[in-house]
Amino acid sequence: MSPPDHGSTPNPRSRSPRPFDRVLVANRGEIAVRIIRTLRRLGIRSIAVYSDADAAAPHVRLADEAVRIGPASASESYLVPERIVAAALESGAEAIHPGYGFLSEHAGFAEACRDAGLVFVGPGIEALEVMGDKIRAKRHVEASGVPTVPGIADPALDDAALLDASATVGFPLLVKPSAGGGGKGMQIARDADELAAALPAARRIALAAFGDDTLLIERLIERPRHIEVQVLADAAGTVIHLGERECSLQRRHQKVIEEAPSPLLDEATRARIGAAACDAARSVGYLGAGTVEFLVSDAAPDEFFFIEMNTRLQVEHPVTELVTGVDLVEQQLRIAADEPLAITQEEVRLTGHAIEARVYAEAPERGFLPSTGRVVAWREPAGPGVRVDGGIVEGQEITAHYDPMLAKVIAYGDDRAEALDRLDRALADTVVLGVDTNLAFLRRLIADPAVRAGDLDTGLIDRLPEPTAAEPSPGLLAAAAGLVAEHDRVEHDGATDAAGPRAWLDSSGWRPGPHRAPVVLLAPRDSVDDVREVAAGAVDTSAEVDGVLVRRDDDGTVWVHRDGETAAFTVLDRRARAAARRRAAERGGLAAAPELRAPMPGTVTAVLVADGDSVEAGDAVVAIEAMKMEHRVLATLAGLVRLAAATGDLVSRDQVVARIEPHPAASDPQSSSGPHEGAAPEASHQE
Repeated sequence: MSPPDHGSTPNPRSRSPRPFDRVLVANRGEIAVRIIRTLRRLGIRSIAVYSDADAAAPHVRLADEAVRIGPASASESYLVPERIVAAALESGAEAIHPGYGFLSEHAGFAEACRDAGLVFVGPGIEALEVMGDKIRAKRHVEASGVPTVPGIADPALDDAALLDASATVGFPLLVKPSAGGGGKGMQIARDADELAAALPAARRIALAAFGDDTLLIERLIERPRHIEVQVLADAAGTVIHLGERECSLQRRHQKVIEEAPSPLLDEATRARIGAAACDAARSVGYLGAGTVEFLVSDAAPDEFFFIEMNTRLQVEHPVTELVTGVDLVEQQLRIAADEPLAITQEEVRLTGHAIEARVYAEAPERGFLPSTGRVVAWREPAGPGVRVDGGIVEGQEITAHYDPMLAKVIAYGDDRAEALDRLDRALADTVVLGVDTNLAFLRRLIADPAVRAGDLDTGLIDRLPEPTAAEPSPGLLAAAAGLVAEHDRVEHDGATDAAGPRAWLDSSGWRPGPHRAPVVLLAPRDSVDDVREVAAGAVDTSAEVDGVLVRRDDDGTVWVHRDGETAAFTVLDRRARAAARRRAAERGGLAAAPELRAPMPGTVTAVLVADGDSVEAGDAVVAIEAMKMEHRVLATLAGLVRLAAATGDLVSRDQVVARIEPHPAASDPQSSSGPHEGAAPEASHQE
């Protein structure tokens, strides 16, 4: 069975050819590409904007026109309303589609568009202001009869007052930035001591991320399910919903897997939660596409509580499109052009099942740290029911300036089981070489028995074992060794040609006896002391043969993909191997490496100790932020800190940011029988 068609006939009634002639897309990456595709289908001229880092990005190439808006930093380009509005006026755009993130829920930006005579493809300013403030939104929908989670939402309360008031709600509690989104700054507190520590931490993150440190606290519902409802509303006051999406598979409040419909809800509850979502939207005179999010108790699926309303297109909107056949971007454009909805609630049908996986540039086995680098290979999956919303191309540089999501892989099936099977195959066929990704983690996640059974909750991922790097298969090792040997042979032949024919430079390495394949020393990129001696066979590096794809990065790293497996290897010579052994010997009896290294490239946002301070193992030393995430580098052992980085420094992955000089007892070889069995020399450490 194929998904409902939302390409040529997105709605059952005829529509005008196009609502606008020229639309500027104020975003980047996969969502900008997604919006531009609908603009092209409708015959609307698309205008992209780009920072210096995105000059050759896919959305720029796909658009009909493109306007530069500033340097790589989002705070100087995509997040500057004046630059976006100026680009729209310069290019003659009639409307601006903000996508999601960046300025999509910025009331000031919507107002600036209005003042400049531009149509903002989104809700009105009142809806943005009310729903953009979690405290105000909660109070507002409560007045409309929408059920909410018990909690305290008073912007006038300071930390001490929130601590006192928490007794009326009861633990455990969830601390949330009022102006936030995406789970950033959320903290869980199970008692008063944890709450006292969580409040200042949440305020600090909220102020840095959103410019507003207002907090609210809510009762933490244990084992909740996160279910959201897609709504559409036109200027005539018509509000409908397009069913729900299950978004319970989250990590640190960030969604990982989304699906439609939810495997939890029955038809009666689906109708009730849909009606509540429409009531919430109607209460603010909503306009366009929006999402109303609810918590649903797994133990009582007929009870649901309003969390917030996202006044924009959601990352996970493709699953709704696939089960309804409605192009949500087209609906946004037509509503913004004052067209009435051409579909009624009775005409909405949910057919089949769709599941989406977010592909991130991150390393799950390193604590899901963001990964940066040049994409040396990119292959999209294909097949029945498979859709890919991607925003990368080969050769593109993945930087720390933006969110690490690379693409979304979506699968549709007659039922949930078929959709899961198709998604697993599609993820296995997705190839990204040059940066770490979460592809293997996603496949393990959707194979988990609880996920297959639909027994989901927002804490499921956190209860799973920590991801570990898989042992590279012999096939991966052989392919990597073959590439290195071929590269060395080509370089050797070039040297021979330049120097003239000399017997000792012959590439064959001839010697009496049978031919021996060259041996290559390889180590997993993040375990350089785990050296393998691999006999190198022939490999064709110019093509993908039998599902094997190999590439060598600019820094010499060898990347291999084979039958759903991906690995990266460092190539060593005998001297490098000997040096690694010497380093291990020099550490003597220390249980861990004394060097503290940056777990990923980013900016040092805080130095938490002074040079020369005494610390214990596990104490936070510096904080590093990249791709909207903050990570703390922890002391590996007790001793004195010697700092090698300062606040504001830009650091690279594995750069030493501090060193611990162990106390004499810890470093005395006589005081220890040797390295601890579980020690991980040279490992990065993060909180």
